[in-house]
Amino acid sequence: MRRLGSVQQKIACVFLTDVKEEPSRKRDSQQFQVVATENLNPLALEANIDCALATEKLDGTCCYVTLHKGQPYLWARLDRKPNKQAEKRFKKYQHTHRSCKGFSWNVEEDFKTVPETWIPAHKVKHQNGHPVPDEHGHIPGWVPVEKDNKQYCWHSSVVDYGAGLGVVLRPSADDEDVLEIAAVPLADLMEETLELIGTNVNGNPYGLGSKKQPVHFLVSHGSIRIRNPPPVDFQQLCAWFQESPGGRVEGIVWHCNDGTLIKVHRHHLGLRWPDGETALGETAAVVRVDGTVDEYNNSKDLFASLCALNGQSFSRLQDVRFDV
Repeated sequence: MRRLGSVQQKIACVFLTDVKEEPSRKRDSQQFQVVATENLNPLALEANIDCALATEKLDGTCCYVTLHKGQPYLWARLDRKPNKQAEKRFKKYQHTHRSCKGFSWNVEEDFKTVPETWIPAHKVKHQNGHPVPDEHGHIPGWVPVEKDNKQYCWHSSVVDYGAGLGVVLRPSADDEDVLEIAAVPLADLMEETLELIGTNVNGNPYGLGSKKQPVHFLVSHGSIRIRNPPPVDFQQLCAWFQESPGGRVEGIVWHCNDGTLIKVHRHHLGLRWPDGETALGETAAVVRVDGTVDEYNNSKDLFASLCALNGQSFSRLQDVRFDV
């Protein structure tokens, strides 16, 4: 299987977009909404999207695996954002021009500080040695997930640096209709981006775990394929999201042969998310986490709990629970 593109930058919508003067369905603080028109984005045509691989857009938080302290580490997404004064100027410009393009930043003065370990994402442009913000006013980047950082405690729950492992949700090699929960060497995930999903991420649309026993997984971007995807057409995509069992997803990310990533999500089309049961949460799953509790230092609750369920199958992913 070819290596799929990693998610280091904002992904373009498959359709050209327009701005509506109404509160965003996606971002509470945003008083305008970006919606798709029925016109295909020329970028999608150039990348030959009709031959692209359609994959599920997952609703979680983006992560990255790369080296830190000489070993493979999980990194959390941390975009460097403007301070209040610069944000106010940016919002005013955005409202006046109905666009973010053309705004001028002073990168040294306009942005909040970030941890010393922060690194900019791949392909972030630099000017005079400083990373330059994108058109949304953010500088995408990453910080390593340390076990003692409470801000990233749910990220930390899915990795065991002592054992060099991460808890990954992926399609089973034996049956494409089944998802497999596995402890995977972080070395095997090097330079991949993944989505952290679970109980305490983005309102848990997939119904995973419980407050008493939270459950989180890493999912490699592009690993959940969409079978029989609809044609790249506005009306047919709308119908698929609303009527097809496979359409109970947040969106689609197309991985094009030239490495370009193109997306569409329900909010672009004016559709609700989540809207009832999800395709992922309803998929059958099997736990394949070998080992003993002692191997995970007794401190990794998720690893230890999955060990206890090793070999068990569940008719739905959302039925994988430890407090039953």
